[in-house]
Amino acid sequence: MKRLAAFVAIAFALSVPLAGCNTMKGAGQDIQKGGEKLENSANKKAQ
Repeated sequence: MKRLAAFVAIAFALSVPLAGCNTMKGAGQDIQKGGEKLENSANKKAQ
């Protein structure tokens, strides 16, 4: 039983950082898309 509990704890500890990486990647992509839209808007006004 202790072995199973240890395995579950290790699996949880390893999965949390991996989930965080995906979240940060998604946030970075959203910010990048927002920057691209802002840049396109500025280019349209400059023309």
